[in-house]
Amino acid sequence: MNETLTWVLAGVAGLLLGAIFFGGLWWTVRKGASSRRSALWFFGSFLLRTSLVLPGFYLVGRGHWQPLLPCLLGFVMARPVVTWLTRSAEHRPIPPATETRHAP
Repeated sequence: MNETLTWVLAGVAGLLLGAIFFGGLWWTVRKGASSRRSALWFFGSFLLRTSLVLPGFYLVGRGHWQPLLPCLLGFVMARPVVTWLTRSAEHRPIPPATETRHAP
């Protein structure tokens, strides 16, 4: 396979793995904050997210460290993307109002 295509696919895999990990973290914080057993939510979620992401990195690497670099980069890039997508409406910036000019 072409080396460039391998790097691109590894980066996309990293983005997907990061979306799973950080999206699951966002979901856990929302559910765990209102739960009576929040420690169980956070610990269980950590185990589940880690048990999904680590084999993903293992499959991407296939015994070589080179594909892990773009995968890790994609994983790290997924964090601000998930943060931006999951912001609540009250924290989103409101575009400035434009003035309308009316004739006197």
